[in-house]
Amino acid sequence: MESIERNKIYFASDFHLGAPNEKESLKRERLIIQWLDEIKADAKEIYLVGDLFDFWFEYQHVIPRGFVRFQGKIAELTDSGIPIHVFTGNHDMWIFDYLPKELGVTLYREPITRSFNGKKVHIGHGDGLGPGDTKYKMLKGIFNSKICQWAFARIHPNFGIGIANAWSRKSRKTNIDYDEVFHGEEKEQLIQYCKSFVETDATIDYFVFGHRHLPLEISINDKSTYINLGEWIKYNSYAVLDGDKLEMKVFGKK
Repeated sequence: MESIERNKIYFASDFHLGAPNEKESLKRERLIIQWLDEIKADAKEIYLVGDLFDFWFEYQHVIPRGFVRFQGKIAELTDSGIPIHVFTGNHDMWIFDYLPKELGVTLYREPITRSFNGKKVHIGHGDGLGPGDTKYKMLKGIFNSKICQWAFARIHPNFGIGIANAWSRKSRKTNIDYDEVFHGEEKEQLIQYCKSFVETDATIDYFVFGHRHLPLEISINDKSTYINLGEWIKYNSYAVLDGDKLEMKVFGKK
């Protein structure tokens, strides 16, 4: 049987495993695994661009319960030779070394720029980028501090993870109305970030972000396009770079 060439680059974001409850999360986890099984035949690389988990914190000897099917599938794919790149998001910024060591992924905390088939792609989760959102940027700085991480690690996992899951659910409910609507280019922080970025680097062909939860494809200028990957609670959306063209797709929809 003729083998299929692995030549496609896949991007997905915002799985939010754990939300809104165990039953719905498990259903979505199985769907994500189906997607990974489908793309593994032709995937050259896979970029998972943040908020894979609705909450994540690695204690020295403990990780959050659940998601073993997803973790096992990621390990299977990296073991087979497919590089998987994981970005921390605002819900799982406390991923440390467990996923790289145990699952074989490469971890990023800031946006990166990569070249694929002659196309330059700027990739990141997207939280805290662009103008405004001063309150979140301040909180992110606190949560990223070693002191905050040390203090949280002193809390028993039963209590600490329970508090964090409640916080995460409250944050998602607060932002759900915002996430459902496109607010216009002038009010979309990531579009403003892209426009500012191309002023100093006009070579970017695609900006690929998550975080926004709304699948978007917006022209920044004659060369650059902003792609937002959406999320998997509602949209099951992802992007694929096939050759030199990057396209948005929906899993289960041909």
